[in-house]
Amino acid sequence: MTSLFDAVSVGSLRLPNRIVMAPLTRNRAPNAVPTPLMAEYYAQRASAGLLITEATAISAQGQGYADVPGLYGTDQLDGWKRVTDAVHERKGRIVVQLWHVGRVSHTALQPDGQKPVAPSAITARTKTYLIQDGVGSFAPTSEPRALDASELPGIVHDFRHAARHAVTTAGFDGVEIHGANGYLLDQFMKTGSNHRRDDYGGSIENRARLMLEVVRAVAGEVGGGRTGLRLSPVTPANDVNDADPQPLFEYLMRELAPLHLAYIHIIEGATGGPRVIEERPFDYAKLRETYRTAGGKGAWMVNNGYDKALAEASLAKGADLVAFGRPYIANPDLVERLRRNAPLNEPDKATFYGGGAHGYTDYPALA
Repeated sequence: MTSLFDAVSVGSLRLPNRIVMAPLTRNRAPNAVPTPLMAEYYAQRASAGLLITEATAISAQGQGYADVPGLYGTDQLDGWKRVTDAVHERKGRIVVQLWHVGRVSHTALQPDGQKPVAPSAITARTKTYLIQDGVGSFAPTSEPRALDASELPGIVHDFRHAARHAVTTAGFDGVEIHGANGYLLDQFMKTGSNHRRDDYGGSIENRARLMLEVVRAVAGEVGGGRTGLRLSPVTPANDVNDADPQPLFEYLMRELAPLHLAYIHIIEGATGGPRVIEERPFDYAKLRETYRTAGGKGAWMVNNGYDKALAEASLAKGADLVAFGRPYIANPDLVERLRRNAPLNEPDKATFYGGGAHGYTDYPALA
C-alpha cells in the first residue's frame, strides 16, 4: 500500500516523499522582494517532498496584496535565488506559484493607481490586504475593467517570461500555474465572473481558452515536466462560481492530458473550508478518471483539510501527492511529525499575514 513516505517521480523531479507544502501567502516581502527571512522559512521546511511557494505575481498588474513577492524584477529574482539556494542546500525541491490576481486587487496596488483587470467589469465581493502608514488591514477590492482581447497575448507572455526566469535565473526546480481560487485564470473559466461575448467567453471552449494558452506557453518554455497547475473546481473563494463546473473541468482535463505536465493540483471543496459543499456537488474521482483516460500522466495532487489518515486513504484511492497548507505554518518538520505520529504545533493566527520572524520562523521542531 502506498505510503506518504514513499518516493515518487513527478515530471522531471524525483521526490523522497509524497508530502507537499501547499502555497501559503504570508505577506513578508516588502516591495515584492523576497527577503533573507523568507529563505530561512522555506529552508526550514525543505524535508517536504516538494515545496510550493506562496503565490508570486508575474507582473506589476498581477499584484493583488501588499507585501507579496513578484517575479518581474531583478531584485525579486535575486531574492528568490537566495531562497532556492537555501532550500537546495538542505536537499529540498521547490517550485514557484505563478500568479495573476485579475480583479482581486485594489487601485492602491496597481501601477499608476489604475483599475485592476478582469474578464468582465464585475467587482469581486471579497477583500484584499493593504498596508497604509505601516499598518496592515483588509479592504474591499476595487472595481475592475474588462481586458481587451488584444491585451491577452501580453498576459500569456508575462506567464511565459516569469516561468523562464524562475527556472533559469532564480533557480527554481519548476513552476506551478495558479489557476484556482478566483484569480485571473479561474475568473475567465467561470460563468459568474466571465460575461464576455468574444472568443474568450460563452462556451466552455472559449472560457478555458486563456487557461490553456497560458499552460501551453509555460510548458513550452520550461518543459511540461517542470510545470504544475493548481485548480479549484467549486471553491467560492474570492466570489467565484460556475453554473456547471463538472463538464468545464472535464474538458480542461482532456485538453491538458497531451501536455505531459508534472502534476495537477486539485483543491477539493472550499479553499480552507469544507471539503464537501452540498450546493456545489463535484465528482473529483471522475475528474481524475477523465484525465487518465485522455492519457494524462502527471501526478495527481490533492489538497484541503488533510490529516495523515485522510491523506493515506486518498493515496490508496489513486492520488499521488497530498498538499498540506496550514499545518506547515507552525510545523516546519511536518514530515517527521507525521512519520512519528507526533502532535502538531498550533499556529498563531495573529501572525499569518505580515510581520517578522515571530509566527514565521520561530516554531519549534521535534527534538
